[in-house]
Amino acid sequence: MPVIHNVAFDCAEPYRLARFWSAVMRQPISDEAVPGDAEVEILTPDGPNLFFQQVPEPKSVKNRVHICLVPETTRDTEVSRVLKLGATIVADRRVPDGTGWVVFADPEGNEFCVLRSAAERHR
Repeated sequence: MPVIHNVAFDCAEPYRLARFWSAVMRQPISDEAVPGDAEVEILTPDGPNLFFQQVPEPKSVKNRVHICLVPETTRDTEVSRVLKLGATIVADRRVPDGTGWVVFADPEGNEFCVLRSAAERHR
């Protein structure tokens, strides 16, 4: 079976976007990365890595692939944390019974979701 090495993000400012995702993932940007780099990577202990590459065109449509995050804390605690880091809510799919998820956009408009934690799913 093939192994996913990384998830690539096309973006205008790789270093800036990598800093956002570094905070979200609580993982450092590679030591060699500096502002202005055309490519920046975040190595994750269990993979896949996150790779940010500069492209000239802006994002124009909804992502066809996106990342779904399962927090170690509660979903709602993670939602608050990600908002404070600079994400914006695209769609709030939480429902009164505690199920659901929240769709976010990162600072360059790439969509991602925050799901319920493992503990919340097993209640």
